[in-house]
Amino acid sequence: MDWLYWAIPAAVVGLFLLPTMAVAGIIYTVLLVRTSKKKWDRSCSIPTDEEYCRMFDIGIEWDKQYGACKHPVEIVSDGFRLAGEYFDFGAKKAVIIIPGRMESLLYSYFFAEPFRVGGCNVLVIDNRSHGLSEGRVVSLGFREYRDILGWSKLLHDELGNETVILHGICIGAEVAVFALTSKDCPDYLRGMVAEGMFTNFYQSFRNHMIDGRHPLFPLAGEVMLLTRIFSHARAVTDGPLKRIPGLKKPILFLHSREDIFSVPAQADALYAACGSEQKKLVWFPVGAHSRIRINDAEAYDRAIVDYLPVFETEGVPVA
Repeated sequence: MDWLYWAIPAAVVGLFLLPTMAVAGIIYTVLLVRTSKKKWDRSCSIPTDEEYCRMFDIGIEWDKQYGACKHPVEIVSDGFRLAGEYFDFGAKKAVIIIPGRMESLLYSYFFAEPFRVGGCNVLVIDNRSHGLSEGRVVSLGFREYRDILGWSKLLHDELGNETVILHGICIGAEVAVFALTSKDCPDYLRGMVAEGMFTNFYQSFRNHMIDGRHPLFPLAGEVMLLTRIFSHARAVTDGPLKRIPGLKKPILFLHSREDIFSVPAQADALYAACGSEQKKLVWFPVGAHSRIRINDAEAYDRAIVDYLPVFETEGVPVA
């Protein structure tokens, strides 16, 4: 009857974990699975948020102003047909704006102006599983980085851009780091701008749970387990902090002191760990997560425009 000593505790643990695992499955699905075409489509993702709607509307006005320079583009990556829009301003370098989770390319219009001013063509994209792009599961950059390499190849090989830069917001910054530290990263993919980058997705998720006053145990661990199984993302043990020591290309960090999800300490840790000699961290006193520019567009744009020449140089440290 020794088996009883194991069976009874196992049954108790199972009865406790099954209900919480079901809740974790719901959370995981809400966060990282596209369950219908309406989810993460090209509409404003938070229509009840006035500041977010203002960002979206400003972006739409930017598109109206420069829409004559735009044409649709697409690639196939990992078997998924992905949609984008290319704004050709006649430059020899281009930026790929990589939005965060839930956002389509329409959201990215809002971030395009400093790159246009700085002499870049602009590519906005629907990440896989978003907008008009195919896909169902978000992999937090662990697979999406290959899409960015595909878009970069299009910009360079077919559209004539000599230099490609990445601008990543939140998870988009993680995707950019993965692309730039990949063994397949081409020389013409020169570096990145990162807004609100986290050390790893687990830390960001944990801060969201705390902000929403949700219990961390055991849900946080269970959601991360499901993320590992179904999204193939090592969201606890891997991420920007692990990869960024291998980043040797230029990077501009933009971070808000008010960010409660990618907290300021994470930006400090990422900057310290970054292996690039061409790195710069610019702090902004105001702005929630992913909302720096809407609170100080002049300083945000100036930081990017002033840094863009660094992507055209080799081996020059940034003060």
